[in-house]
Amino acid sequence: MNGRKRHILVDTEGLVLKVKVHEAGISDSAGSKMVLDGLSSRFPRMRKVWADYAYRGLKEWMRTTLGWDLEVVRHTWSGRVWVVGDQEPPTRPKGFVVLPRRWVVERTFAWLVRNRRLSKDYEYLPETEESFVYAAMIRLMLRRLAHPT
Repeated sequence: MNGRKRHILVDTEGLVLKVKVHEAGISDSAGSKMVLDGLSSRFPRMRKVWADYAYRGLKEWMRTTLGWDLEVVRHTWSGRVWVVGDQEPPTRPKGFVVLPRRWVVERTFAWLVRNRRLSKDYEYLPETEESFVYAAMIRLMLRRLAHPT
């Protein structure tokens, strides 16, 4: 399988705490375990993690291994619903719907792809791409410190 996946753990501000880049053939749950493994000692005060629906199977693993509570952010509309008898189906929301806490990670990915080396998969080694993610976040944080708004 060609391509790569990026898994990132961010704080509530969207700043990267940990990143893992791997080949696309690894599932999301296995990739997220690579990111999260051993982080409970590094972040002892962390208690809650919000994650996409793809990580829904990690709830028990995170509770037993890390001691963290996982809240899965679900889409408000799945597309198909079963309706009993002559009931009216629920109304589908119109337009763009912001998912709670999901926008923080999406904003971080948007910040990252503003850097030329991270806009496409240029790197040969996944570790090199991880280093560029950290460098991009350092640059972003330094710019914020130099020009606070």
